[in-house]
Amino acid sequence: MTREDLLLRISVDPNVCFGKPCVRGHRIWVSLILDLLASGSTTREIVDDYPGLEEADIRACIAYGAEMSRERFVDVSVKKTA
Repeated sequence: MTREDLLLRISVDPNVCFGKPCVRGHRIWVSLILDLLASGSTTREIVDDYPGLEEADIRACIAYGAEMSRERFVDVSVKKTA
């Protein structure tokens, strides 16, 4: 599956979930899936916990996150403390 195919699995609709990017056909935010992955959840665990999601949907969320990271800079620098 190409990156373009994966990105088609994501929808952004101002009338659904306040316009947040979601897995197409679901009200599951891309950010939720990315947070779950960052917290250590596996693809299998996420698919098991959210019926109707497919492994490709998880990859689509990762692809969308990668696209977004190209669009803007997020300062994650560590501040020094005295």
